[in-house]
Amino acid sequence: MKSQKSPCIDVCVFSGPKGWCIGCARTRQECQQWKTMKPYDKNKLEKALKKRLHQLKSHPSE
Repeated sequence: MKSQKSPCIDVCVFSGPKGWCIGCARTRQECQQWKTMKPYDKNKLEKALKKRLHQLKSHPSE
């Protein structure tokens, strides 16, 4: 089975809302757990990340 590519873009600044990375919108915990997550959980998180990234772009100071 092909592994899913990490959403990380090597920015890694966790100053977004709720501690989200401003590069990929994951939390520190989600970044640490990525390699051990099941494909279903990765897909679910990637859908959430799209929404989070939109929030980061819409409200960068929150």
